[in-house]
Amino acid sequence: MDNLSDALKKLKITTTDSRADSLEGCLDCLLQALAQNNTETSEKIQKSGVLQVFASLLTPQSSCTAKVANIIAEVARNEFMRNPCVDAGLIPPLVQLLNCKDQEVLLQTGRALGNICYDSHTLQSQLINMGVIPTLVKLLGIHCQNAALTEMCLVAFGNLAELESSKEQFAYTNIAEELVKLFKKQIEHDKKEMIFEVLAPLAENDVIKLQLVEAGLVECLLEIVQKTVDSDKEDDIAELKTASDLMVLLLLGDESMQKLFEGGKGSVFQRVLSWIPSNSHQLQLAGALAIANFARNDGNCIHMVDNGIVQKLMALLDRHVEDGNVTVQHAALSALRNLAIPVVNKAKMLSAGVAEAVLKFLRSEMPPVQFKLLGTLRMLIDAQAEAAEQLGKNVKLVERLVEWCEAKDHAGVMGESNRLLSALIRHSKSKDVIRTIVQSGGIKHLVTMATSEHVIMQNEALVALALIAALELVTAEKDLENAQLVQILHRLLSDDRSAPEIKYNSMVLICALIGSEPLQKEVQSMAFLEVVSKLRSHENKTVAQQASLTEQRLAVES
Repeated sequence: MDNLSDALKKLKITTTDSRADSLEGCLDCLLQALAQNNTETSEKIQKSGVLQVFASLLTPQSSCTAKVANIIAEVARNEFMRNPCVDAGLIPPLVQLLNCKDQEVLLQTGRALGNICYDSHTLQSQLINMGVIPTLVKLLGIHCQNAALTEMCLVAFGNLAELESSKEQFAYTNIAEELVKLFKKQIEHDKKEMIFEVLAPLAENDVIKLQLVEAGLVECLLEIVQKTVDSDKEDDIAELKTASDLMVLLLLGDESMQKLFEGGKGSVFQRVLSWIPSNSHQLQLAGALAIANFARNDGNCIHMVDNGIVQKLMALLDRHVEDGNVTVQHAALSALRNLAIPVVNKAKMLSAGVAEAVLKFLRSEMPPVQFKLLGTLRMLIDAQAEAAEQLGKNVKLVERLVEWCEAKDHAGVMGESNRLLSALIRHSKSKDVIRTIVQSGGIKHLVTMATSEHVIMQNEALVALALIAALELVTAEKDLENAQLVQILHRLLSDDRSAPEIKYNSMVLICALIGSEPLQKEVQSMAFLEVVSKLRSHENKTVAQQASLTEQRLAVES
């Protein structure tokens, strides 16, 4: 039967009791027409109204079911046909067919659902709510020998795994086990790539991360790295990147990371360490990122510093000082920053020369590297007075910080520069450091920092400014006046939204500022007594007590 119109008419009056051979002839005619001109035939199918008929033909008992699902899959390749398929009520019977045992029916059903829901998060969410995920995972396990069905399941997983709501459902299945089992069998690059595309979004979920580790994915990834590391084939280079990136992703989960760390004695941890001195930039990057991920709790950090990781990272950075790889620089600095968080590590890392190694990147024009450099130095000098003084007297560093405090296009760099300037003063409490910062033009940035939207930054700025006023008021006097510090303090004290610690430190600073004649005049001219006296009844006792002390001090000076 080659007449499309006749076939559509016959299908329109078809019932479930119609003869199978007559139905098959009509369906074959449609498939043939779709193969010749999909778009035109799809339009005719839509206009004819047979889509509604298809819903009744999608039954497990019918011998025509696979062909009907195939036709739906073909028409749904056209975007304009997807809503009509939904409106014709085709999704529920198709979902039911996923429980069928016939492999051809399963394949065409999967294709039909995939095409109808393609690129539609709404429809994909509907499928998830209808429970397709456990069904598809079960199918993958049962039909893993059927290449076409396996591919259909992987494509479906790839699409559904992008949705956050799917990950909880996947976590309740044995998807990790099935994918790892399937992965181990693959030889072809394309097949591995397809599984990788499912693993990456799934591995964003912490529960699934752990399941993948327990299913043995890490061993598969390490094997790929070993096989591809020295190859210059395009496919091998791509596989090396994907495997090492996925390895780093698995380490982002706290439980999966700790399981692989195994107290610093784990074979996986040791293998990852061997990546750092590698000649492959990709492995150097993955190794440094992996160390940064292992360095997410104090115990791991202390163990790693005691076992020479810092020296390995510094050697890596040394290889990337001149025209180095920016991503490797960024990753190595991230790892050093994390390792510097525990108090006991700071002095050890400073003795090892980390500050000097980091300062080599002061010339970098790359904001991500600048950001990590600043964060690493700030972590290192926390409560380390000698190091803070040494760095604070480094004119080149301070001048660069002042320059970066104006990097308005890079809020992270600007914020970290301000915080490091403040930290140099707070931790060194050194007159020399203050003089260096004043001479480099840093005072105005600390005053601006006191108006930050982040309380922690406001507080750090106010403490640093109070130390400046206590130790080197005469040197900083002019800059403090030009930066309108007194007006800013008045605003902070008058604002009901200011945090108690901000009010407290603002008053401490006011008391220090009145040691300067021009600043004292400003304080007197702005009626601070009135603002401070109101704070004597503040609900926070420390603020109230400081208000009383400040009021007395202001009264004496007036």
